[in-house]
Amino acid sequence: MSNPFAHLAEPLDPAQPGKKFFNLNKLGDSRYGRLPFSIRVLLEAAIRNCDQFLVKKDDIENILNWNVMQHENIEVPFKPARVILQDFTGVPAVVDFAAMRDAVKKLGGDPEKINPICPADLVIDHSIQVDFNRRVDSLQKNQDLEFERNRERFEFLKWGSQAFRNMRIIPPGSGIIHQVNLEYLARVVFDQDGYYYPDSLVGTDSHTTMIDGLGVLGWGVGGIEAEAVMLGQPISMVLPQVIGYRLMGNPHPLVTSTDIVLTITKHLRQVGVVGKFVEFFGPGVAQLSIADRATIANMCPEYGATAAFFPVDEVSIKYLVQTGRDEEKVKYIKRYLQAVGMFRDFSDSSQDPDFAEVVELDLKTVVPCCSGPKRPQDKVAVSDMRKDFESCLGAKQGFKGFQVAPDHHDDHKTFIYNNSEFTLAHGSVVIAAITSCTNTSNPSVMLGAGSTLLSLPHSSCGAACPWMMELQQPFPYALDSAQENQGAGCASEADQAPPERSPACLLAKKAVDAGLTVKPYIKTSLSPGSGVVTYYLRESGVMPYLSQLGFDVVGYGCMTCIGNSGPLPEPVVEAITQGDLVAVGVLSGNRNFEGRVHPNTRANYLASPPLVIAYAIAGTIKIDFEKEPLGVNAKGQQVFLKDIWPTREEIQAVERQYVIPGMFKEVYQKIETVNESWNALAAPSDTLYYWNPKSTYIKSPPFFENLTLEPQPAKSIVDAYVLLNLGDSVTTDHISPAGNIARNSPAARYLTNRGLTPREFNSYGSRRGNDAIMARGTFANIRLLNKFLNKQAPQTIHLPSGEVLDVFDAAERYQQAGLPLIVLAGKEYGSGSSRDWAAKGPFLLGIKAVLAESYERIHRSNLVGMGVIPLEYLPGETADTLGLTGRERYTINIPENLKPRMKVQVKLDTGKTFQAVMRFDTDVELTYFHNGGILNYMIRKMAK
Repeated sequence: MSNPFAHLAEPLDPAQPGKKFFNLNKLGDSRYGRLPFSIRVLLEAAIRNCDQFLVKKDDIENILNWNVMQHENIEVPFKPARVILQDFTGVPAVVDFAAMRDAVKKLGGDPEKINPICPADLVIDHSIQVDFNRRVDSLQKNQDLEFERNRERFEFLKWGSQAFRNMRIIPPGSGIIHQVNLEYLARVVFDQDGYYYPDSLVGTDSHTTMIDGLGVLGWGVGGIEAEAVMLGQPISMVLPQVIGYRLMGNPHPLVTSTDIVLTITKHLRQVGVVGKFVEFFGPGVAQLSIADRATIANMCPEYGATAAFFPVDEVSIKYLVQTGRDEEKVKYIKRYLQAVGMFRDFSDSSQDPDFAEVVELDLKTVVPCCSGPKRPQDKVAVSDMRKDFESCLGAKQGFKGFQVAPDHHDDHKTFIYNNSEFTLAHGSVVIAAITSCTNTSNPSVMLGAGSTLLSLPHSSCGAACPWMMELQQPFPYALDSAQENQGAGCASEADQAPPERSPACLLAKKAVDAGLTVKPYIKTSLSPGSGVVTYYLRESGVMPYLSQLGFDVVGYGCMTCIGNSGPLPEPVVEAITQGDLVAVGVLSGNRNFEGRVHPNTRANYLASPPLVIAYAIAGTIKIDFEKEPLGVNAKGQQVFLKDIWPTREEIQAVERQYVIPGMFKEVYQKIETVNESWNALAAPSDTLYYWNPKSTYIKSPPFFENLTLEPQPAKSIVDAYVLLNLGDSVTTDHISPAGNIARNSPAARYLTNRGLTPREFNSYGSRRGNDAIMARGTFANIRLLNKFLNKQAPQTIHLPSGEVLDVFDAAERYQQAGLPLIVLAGKEYGSGSSRDWAAKGPFLLGIKAVLAESYERIHRSNLVGMGVIPLEYLPGETADTLGLTGRERYTINIPENLKPRMKVQVKLDTGKTFQAVMRFDTDVELTYFHNGGILNYMIRKMAK
């Protein structure tokens, strides 16, 4: 059917009549000018894709009438312009696609129909681990080991890039997905098929929202939902409320963007923005760089919103120029956005749209801070860190407590490392990582870290002076002379003489005689988000100082932030274990949930890169930087953090000089071909994938084995046992961990039985292409707190026998007996990463429903996508108020005529009954449920 809004299309430039855009101003509707800018993107996509089938005229009216309909729980479709994936979620997506091709063929359809329609980019960034650090060849050795471990996965992905059209793979070693998206993949405005339209996307990583900082609307979805989008389906979403977040004032010169985002995260958690958009406005926005905005948008999942949008303004346009985008493209981007009413001037309050609610932050009130020890929203001012940690030490086990007895607070343990004696105590730092897309994409905090080091002293200046040391890192990029001249000054001078041309470097020269160091047992690392970061750190002269304190480049990927922190030295592990110590990890990341960063760091704090270095030097979190010195210089003078901390002005001066377009152009024009190991991989190009029965990485999943062409009626759940009785804030890391496979786990037993040694286990994240391992890894997090056991362990009670078993082993027994299962949970079930295996795994364990107080948005969607029923207690009711112990058996009545958010009856074997809300929020989600999940629905659709 033709588009009823085709009359809105007109040329952007009369000289180019073949390139049109949908001019929303021609609607002649005054409501358009009052819409939040993020909602205008939804409206444009609906108008452009209106076919009166998937997208109807009523949908356009509902979006236009947002001011009223935002409160009515109205469902609207959204067709994003593209999809982005990382390899931990991308491998299972390609596995699903390959299995769907098999299923379509089995049902008599054309397997070629299973092919991405929506453009998709897959960035391989989650596989590299910090196995080597504090050595000049760390990067090369980690990359070599990455390929050794993951060759089979990489060959499979390369097959996918050849077998499926419209799918591009960014090879390993290129950078972190969200930074590559920000610096390279983002179009801001598409020019495709004769039309201009806003760039927009969904991604299989919760921090996809980082791109919102550039004015590209995007958010994270489950891998299952992303697969449907890739196959041409719109996202069915409830029209969101939009919270206006007004920023005012200027931040203090010593405050970083990390401090700002941690402050906003705590604030918005208190406001309550789950399921809503947040749109930033006000004069304070103009004071923030795109990197600052991207840092704030990146942590959107941590404050619970769906998106955190910064409309495009002049700063955005300058960023596109700075990052080497084509100048002609930049011109039409601005012209299009101005023509369609999506270009902002934050100093002009008359452009401020309507919002559901407005909250404010004065940037001058922000102070240096960290977050932890177990959740990103638990902000702690740096001045309070010592006091807060000591309070957590004795507090009851929980998000802010470790329950260490008072007479053990001063416990310590000595150990020998590299023939020297050291002492660990509660609060000792054992991991210090500059990592994650949140901060490594931001030159201000990265140069701030380097500049802090430039202010820091080193032993003596002579043959060992950093300016005499050769930078021995593999770095395949080099500016030619023409590109060098695009920046102020000649970049090549950095290789020849001390860089006296920048304020930060002057700080280094003054501090050269003092001797602050990082203890050798602390696992320090630097994992830049792209080759551009290494480029400007090197050219500005800060890299040798980073290396001197142990922060060598160890790889380009998520690494420590995703849990790929690698092993700690064995003497350190023994000291922590024997002393039962609360050891600390400090990282510039966005997630610090229990068991995520490293099994031996019970406390983990998020901090800016400069603070990561400061705490590494201090060696403990129990320090008050305002009162206690970092160390003593050669003259016997105390050196305080404030003495060496660079100001924003000093950092910005270095950034202006060294972060130049030539760097971005040089790095990204080679990004798909620079990795020789990837280029050498051989992969088949057959339409159907040959499943190697001996593979422990790639396995055809069982999801479609008994699929019929027509769906079967839904059945009630009768006499289900409770597999797990969980509390609040159970994260997807608890449900489906991504880190190391414990040697005593069901997954380890599976791999051992197939002849693998522990060295070959790799991580759960890298094994997501194998359902047998992932099912065994479900609820395998060592920090899982199950009320049945009242302790942290990946175990549960098999209720019929009373035995304590690993969760997988218990579920297997239930399934062998034909007994259905459910899970009880508290608030925010499924918070954290957008992890589809956190839904696929429970499905394979035989879990039919989850009964929780509330859900994280993406995880609820993933459960729906797998046909697992998300049930929610009625307001004011919980397991405790209802007197549920979890030892009952549950019957959940599923009526024939289901409706969105319908109340259903739950009956216990004790005779007690109560009601719960079935969280299928839209009619489309009910369709998926009736088909047994979204992928089953798509297969049936393609097979007919």
